[in-house]
Amino acid sequence: MHEHYTFISEIISDPDEQKFFSAAALMLVICIAAYAVNFFVSTPESRKRYLIPKKFSLVTFFDFFVEAFLKFHDGIIGVENRKYASFTGSIFLFLLAANFLGLIPGFAAITTTVSINVGVAIVAFIYFNYLGIKANGLYGYFRHFAGPILAMAPLIFGIEIFSTSLRVLTLNLRLYWNISADHLVMSAFMDLHPLFGVLTYFLGAFVSFMQAFIFTTLTIVYIQLATQHAEE
Repeated sequence: MHEHYTFISEIISDPDEQKFFSAAALMLVICIAAYAVNFFVSTPESRKRYLIPKKFSLVTFFDFFVEAFLKFHDGIIGVENRKYASFTGSIFLFLLAANFLGLIPGFAAITTTVSINVGVAIVAFIYFNYLGIKANGLYGYFRHFAGPILAMAPLIFGIEIFSTSLRVLTLNLRLYWNISADHLVMSAFMDLHPLFGVLTYFLGAFVSFMQAFIFTTLTIVYIQLATQHAEE
């Protein structure tokens, strides 16, 4: 895959290392921004000022964004499980920012490297399995993989464990190939004519949003599947 110029090419020559550094820097920026927001709404006066704005601003936009995400999250997993929204929302915000950042000339396309995507997928994998064990107990959680028929339990257990483990691979490959293909298409059209390249940025923005959205939606579904067994 053709690698485009980045601002840190003179410092870090390896494209994958550039993406790793960019991912770490992006996470640092997100953490600082989250801390700053928490600081600004730490008092009753500031909460009244920033959380109940009197006119449209960046604050109201993000308020709408968070409210829309929470409604979507509740629609899949229920209001009672909103406690997981901070995790799934963090994944969505990171992937969305990483995808959009890759569209800006001079910045590394973070999610076009397997190592970053696998890292995020492994974190999601560990998290939803942890929640499943916490909700059902270790025996109860793995007992679910065996199915209701005792004679078929060894076969079903093996298939279920294998398919569950594959989620790390499918989460990674879906994100990697779609974003990589998006950048290839943009590069091809840009080589034909700059105007075509500009037009493909709209498509690129849509693909960037959808891939972050799909990754996050699947994570929410996996959490639901892992935690609902106790209720059954």
